[in-house]
Amino acid sequence: MSSSIPGSRPLPSSRYDLSTYWGRVRHSMDLSDPSTLFVSSTGLSQAKDLIFQYKSGAKKEMNPDLWRAKKIIDSTLHPDTGQPVFLPFRMSCFVLSNLIVTAGMLQPGLKTAGILGWQITNQSLNVAINASNANKSSPLSYSGLAQSYAMAVTASCSVALGLNALVPRLKRVSPAVKATLGRLVPFAAVASAGALNVFLMRAEEMRQGIDVYPASSSSSGEEGGDTPKSLGKSKAAARIAVTETALSRVFNSTPIMVLPPLILARLQQQAWLKSRPRLVLPANLGLILTTSIFALPLALAVFPQREKVKAGRLEKEFWVAAGGEAVDVEFNRGV
Repeated sequence: MSSSIPGSRPLPSSRYDLSTYWGRVRHSMDLSDPSTLFVSSTGLSQAKDLIFQYKSGAKKEMNPDLWRAKKIIDSTLHPDTGQPVFLPFRMSCFVLSNLIVTAGMLQPGLKTAGILGWQITNQSLNVAINASNANKSSPLSYSGLAQSYAMAVTASCSVALGLNALVPRLKRVSPAVKATLGRLVPFAAVASAGALNVFLMRAEEMRQGIDVYPASSSSSGEEGGDTPKSLGKSKAAARIAVTETALSRVFNSTPIMVLPPLILARLQQQAWLKSRPRLVLPANLGLILTTSIFALPLALAVFPQREKVKAGRLEKEFWVAAGGEAVDVEFNRGV
């Protein structure tokens, strides 16, 4: 992110008020804007140079070009490493990366092989996104990564296959309700396994803790000119970060996995779609894309990425390091 660029002058963390939910929504819309995916390495270098000019004092005020440069950097670089996140796994590519996978999982009447294939594909993508965007102060080993991946795949496939077999056996439920429940099976599998995936992929953070820093002056104001010195690693902060990230994944998957299949089921009852079965797939993709575009920033904004908490919520050592229990400290939650 822009905090990784050298310079002594503080840089506004956002053009929006990050202490409010709707401010974070608008900020998240910038981070998830797919247009930043088309920025070349030259464009990224130019954006870095513009931010450096501001932080070194050569440019006196923020202007549209500087805000655009900050948007490019914040949506491209990892906040801990300062290195570009691999393009398919950036938040700005999240909607596009998940579109085909989600459409595959939401296909009506999938058989066992199809359910297994799409759940494995989805968890593989989740693992890659989680690993690419996680807090990097306590990275997961390759063996831990493989174990977490295997457990997440097992969980998602078990839930999907189990519910898929259970729904048809419900006796006191009408056929219409059974059909609706059948459409929601992928949601149950994705929501439960998605949350589990986050905990598994970031287990090392909870075991070792993540870096905690003195709080910046304002969540809507300035970033430090230089990266502040860590106050130490906190397991309590890691638990907060991982739990909030897992919840945000559930919040994101809920509308995407619930609304399109229910709307599509109603549309398939209409004569115009019954007579044009080839339009079912485009309609499904359109519903998923539209829902995803709105759902992602709304879900990302539920919790701040740079989470600020009272030192009293962390281990006692941070009460002393921060200067008191009531003093604010902050950490990178990850996404």
